[in-house]
Amino acid sequence: MDINLLAVLPVGLEDVGVLELSTLGAKHVRKSKGRISCKVDLAGFYRLHLQARLPFRFLREIKEFTCTGKDSLYHSIQNSCDWEKWLDPSKTFRVNVSGGSIELNHSHFTALTVKNAVVDLQQRIWGERSAINLKSPDLCIHLHIFSGGASLSFDTSSRSLHRRGYREAMGIAPLKENLAAGLIKLSNWDDSLTLFDPLCGSGTFLIEAVSMALSIPPGLFRSFLFEKWPDFDRELWKLESTFAKEHCLLNKTLPPIIGCEKNIEIAKQAEYNISLAGLENYINIKNVDFRDFQLPKIPGVIICNPPYGQRLGNPKDLEIIYRQLGNYLKNNASGWDLWLLSGNSQLSNFLGMKCSRRFPITNGGIDCRWLHYKIH
Repeated sequence: MDINLLAVLPVGLEDVGVLELSTLGAKHVRKSKGRISCKVDLAGFYRLHLQARLPFRFLREIKEFTCTGKDSLYHSIQNSCDWEKWLDPSKTFRVNVSGGSIELNHSHFTALTVKNAVVDLQQRIWGERSAINLKSPDLCIHLHIFSGGASLSFDTSSRSLHRRGYREAMGIAPLKENLAAGLIKLSNWDDSLTLFDPLCGSGTFLIEAVSMALSIPPGLFRSFLFEKWPDFDRELWKLESTFAKEHCLLNKTLPPIIGCEKNIEIAKQAEYNISLAGLENYINIKNVDFRDFQLPKIPGVIICNPPYGQRLGNPKDLEIIYRQLGNYLKNNASGWDLWLLSGNSQLSNFLGMKCSRRFPITNGGIDCRWLHYKIH
């Protein structure tokens, strides 16, 4: 039986997200802003959770129904699935709500209505009810409200899937792992080429690039809520997990993968994260100002996320950084490609280079551009 699945991912990564999910076996793939819907069989469902790099979360769609207000929602929730199978009183749950309508425009009260519908039904069936657990529930109920209707889904993980587990140490304004992976995919980096991050921070770009090059599944060591679902197939899950693990390319030879970070504490954070990811043999962190680093002679790809003043840095200091980066690249990186995440078009102008391609991207609610420069 096919499962209706919704992937939530960073805005701007929809096209590469469609390609990723389709390659992993998803069918009837359709994109909308920050979302991709698809159908998968159970093996494909497990495969996506093991190997997909771009989603924040996957939602298993259970039921879509007409919803005209609080009472309508209450009764529709109770009739939307076999709650005896999905949620007995020994299990905990939480409710997340997105969207809204004229009748249901307050997410907190909408969530309370869903909660009441579920626990009232449990009291009627068993004479007892489940407890609420906001941090690590057994079942995470997601309700999306739209004009005239609602969609009930179950979240497959209690935490965002961008958290890979290797990044205990983070900088002030860290780039989320799934966004970093998507930007690398947009760059079409060929893993036969040197990769250099002159402002590497906690090393996320480099870790995600190497993880992709070595086909390391991001979900291999993660636990998922669906492991507690009534239709969980443990043997099939083991088969997909074994397949993903056996197709890792840990003996693959990669070109130089290098990051520069002049702040010694942040450089140590990057090295620690790389060690946690098990990639210390592939990534080299230099605790130097990028201007003091001599690039390899054979051109490759430069990738970076410089500060743009939304979360850290003052405009004058940032202007200097961009001018220094532009001058360094023009003087030292002829023949290289630069990909830069910009959240401030005025600052990127100080590079003094002409952009050849740009992709609109949202980074933590900030409107950004993923910019490509051919360095001459």
